[in-house]
Amino acid sequence: MRILLLCTGLKTGGAEQQVAGLAQAFVRDGHDVAIVSLTPGCEVTLPASATVVHLNMRKTVTSMVRALRQLNRFVKQWQPQVIHAHMVHANLLARMLAAVTAAPPVICTAHSAREGGRLRMLAYRLTDNRAALTTHVSEAGRQAMISAGAVAPERIRVMPNGIDTALFRPDPAQRQARRSALGVNANTRVVINVGRLVPEKAQHVLLEAIARLVRKADSAKSSADLRLFIVGEGPVRSALEASIGRLGLQGVVTLLGMRQDVPALLNAADVFALSSDIEGMPLVIGEALSSGCAVVATDAAGVAELLGNAGKIVPRGNAEALADALDRAMASGVGTYEEQTARRQRIVEKFSLEAVARQWVDCYAGLAGVTGNSIPKPPR
Repeated sequence: MRILLLCTGLKTGGAEQQVAGLAQAFVRDGHDVAIVSLTPGCEVTLPASATVVHLNMRKTVTSMVRALRQLNRFVKQWQPQVIHAHMVHANLLARMLAAVTAAPPVICTAHSAREGGRLRMLAYRLTDNRAALTTHVSEAGRQAMISAGAVAPERIRVMPNGIDTALFRPDPAQRQARRSALGVNANTRVVINVGRLVPEKAQHVLLEAIARLVRKADSAKSSADLRLFIVGEGPVRSALEASIGRLGLQGVVTLLGMRQDVPALLNAADVFALSSDIEGMPLVIGEALSSGCAVVATDAAGVAELLGNAGKIVPRGNAEALADALDRAMASGVGTYEEQTARRQRIVEKFSLEAVARQWVDCYAGLAGVTGNSIPKPPR
């Protein structure tokens, strides 16, 4: 098939990584792929054979009209059989395209439980009939969009994100090497958080939880060695740095910034911690589980569907509950081989990137009226 993936941007983020991962999987299975980004820049790895276009759109009416015209010209030239849009701005632009021209079937995927305020929900509702299908990455997110009046229940379905289980897998040698590079020894309990440094990721709550654990160890005169590494960049970095200083965590917490070695860092961890208030379906939880890592997470949208009983879920915004759950998880460390295998197997069986990509191709084919004989078969 000829598949056009339309996205708001290609910077580092869960939705952007999913677009890149799907593109890689589609290309491996023999499909032609084009990726159109509304905004400039690319921080994710895209397949070399994919056609990549940046519309360089800005938040002005003139720029949006220009971007719509560029997209229309590209669609007529490249002739995709389906357009699959990701994230709110790309979703709405794809629907505008379908309103003004004879576009191929348009699928719109929402990735956040909070896609926006009333105006965005109104825009979704008014343009709903221009999409052949709307999907969300989690049931909680689907219900949020229905409750906001953005879409009727029968017009939206759940399609989960896929996890690259070949990239994210337990690797003892990688674990030892990365822990050594981080300057931690075999007795150090390592907690990892991966995410943009933005208010909705609530890393300040995680810092409060870690501070509680440090105070607990100090009062018990324990020799336990604890380190937290936070991977990511964003506008609240300076506020987090101030909190680290205020809480006396300078020797405990390290902000690593943007990294390209997240699989190795997850291998180095004993526990992955998610402190978010808002999510859609947090890919990094699946990546942590696929790496065999123990997981403690808040009850943000999509977490329970991914985590199941393979980790511990605590209330959002509750530093005490987060600290208690982390304390119990760290007492076991990364766990036994059987425990690591069980975590990974949950993702392999339910959320592997290859399985999700093939579900998407079946969906595309149905909407585009492509027969099974016309769809390339993946290599065995």
